[in-house]
Amino acid sequence: MTAIYKREIKAYFKTPTGYVFMGVFLCVSAFLCTLTTLHARTSDFSTYFQLLVLVYVVTLPLLTMKSLSEEKKLGTEQLLLTSPIKLWGLIAAKFFSAFTMFLITIGISSAFFIPVAVWGNVNVGRLIGCLIGIILIAMCFISIGIFISSLTENQLTAAMGTIGALAFLSALGQLDSLTSSELLSTVINRLAVTSRYEYFLYGIFDISSALYYISVTAVFLYLSVRVYERRRYA
Repeated sequence: MTAIYKREIKAYFKTPTGYVFMGVFLCVSAFLCTLTTLHARTSDFSTYFQLLVLVYVVTLPLLTMKSLSEEKKLGTEQLLLTSPIKLWGLIAAKFFSAFTMFLITIGISSAFFIPVAVWGNVNVGRLIGCLIGIILIAMCFISIGIFISSLTENQLTAAMGTIGALAFLSALGQLDSLTSSELLSTVINRLAVTSRYEYFLYGIFDISSALYYISVTAVFLYLSVRVYERRRYA
């Protein structure tokens, strides 16, 4: 697992993938932060973090689109399937390498908060809540991207499929206003990623929401392992 993790981290910096992701993410997030805080003359970052979820829909697939699809395309998948490495270790290494790249990038983007903190009165508790929530959502999105990447050898297909899935999950929370059924509205709110994020936007660490994000991440990583188990014994 450790060897694969190190290989994946190096691959992000030896190929344009990591730099493209970091460049696009930092540029778009800097623009959003300027627009929603500095230009709006406010120290409230909640709008910025809400919009950041939409940025995830387009940028995170850049990290995951080649995670497993490239292995299949290059033929190295068979080497991994016949090696003694456990499948959960393989999938975990792919996930943590992409997640590490995300954490590095979100850490760099945190520098955007410094000017606001110097000149404004920042609610630190609320800011930390927003950061925790946005990291949990990223975990979910990355695991979904890895699962979709395991289904195809085409990186573009993996990227577009992930964008479609993430866009659906992000828009799901808006659908409850379109239904008159209280039961359906409750189900949608339970499943919607953005609806559960609202707690964190107000600086509230909701354990049930955190468990939801962790559970979704675990489910999609498990599904990725199952996909490879079927290929190993096919």
